[in-house]
Amino acid sequence: MLKQNRTKELGGELRNQFGATLKELMEQDERILVLDADLGGASFFLRFKESNPDRFVDVGICEANLFGVAAGLSLRGYIPFVHTMSAFVTRRALDQLYISCAYQNNTVNIFASDPGFCSGFDGGTHTCFEDLAVMRAIPNAIVCDPCDQVQLDWMVRMCAARQDGAIHYIRAYRKNVREVYEKGTKFELGKGQVLVPGTDVLLVGSGYLMADALDAAEELGRRGVSVEVVDPVTVKPFDEELIRKEAQGKKLVVTYENHSIINGIGSAVADVLAKYGMGVPLLKLGAQDVFGQVGLVDLLKKEFHLTSDDAVCAIEKALK
Repeated sequence: MLKQNRTKELGGELRNQFGATLKELMEQDERILVLDADLGGASFFLRFKESNPDRFVDVGICEANLFGVAAGLSLRGYIPFVHTMSAFVTRRALDQLYISCAYQNNTVNIFASDPGFCSGFDGGTHTCFEDLAVMRAIPNAIVCDPCDQVQLDWMVRMCAARQDGAIHYIRAYRKNVREVYEKGTKFELGKGQVLVPGTDVLLVGSGYLMADALDAAEELGRRGVSVEVVDPVTVKPFDEELIRKEAQGKKLVVTYENHSIINGIGSAVADVLAKYGMGVPLLKLGAQDVFGQVGLVDLLKKEFHLTSDDAVCAIEKALK
């Protein structure tokens, strides 16, 4: 359920929510272990070193080993939750993630922090505009891009409950985001949600940019364009039926994501439109096949033309 009386004030930090949910789950299940790669201060996972020292493992700056250890723990019946930056998960340690974890049917839960331009001052080397493309291609993987604390809390609990021999990937900004959903909102794996109804444009938002998608829809409404906003909830499995249904009769379908326009949510939506022969124009808003840069997150959003104002201008231009 969309949060009523939404404001532009930031909510809590996502890393705090992740840690709070994980702490509660650890109290309920002794099989849950926490692993980090020398980023415990950034992720706040060092709290587990203090509260549960026998259930916290810091492998150091050795991301490939991080996933090797996680695979071994899964084989022994444990439930590993792993954290490192999204760039390190999907580029530096991809072989171990794919072979040791996914290929061998080990269940590994991953908190991949600061995807896309959220890497901020860590710069272009840490900017990850391709992680959804990589993770969507791994068989049986569950891929998530939460937009706020409420959705993240559900995703962590959902992943912890599934011992299905698959990778569970949650990409999220570590710090503050705006609230989108009311507390207590119910979600379902592979089932998206219509946040705002509309008749002219279907706007599929995701993750960090979902609040901006809602802002863009509101502004376009004031300009006489009726925009429907949809949250796919999970990137994989993807709710094809919802996209097919809501795209019918629209003048334009738009995807809006903190990811490359290549093989992210935009491509998932394009697959649906092509599969069902929808014949609706598609506008993909995202990183335009570029590398990352260094800077403040808000400035990088402007640099990559991903602000809500950018979205409004691009949608108006496409409609003309």
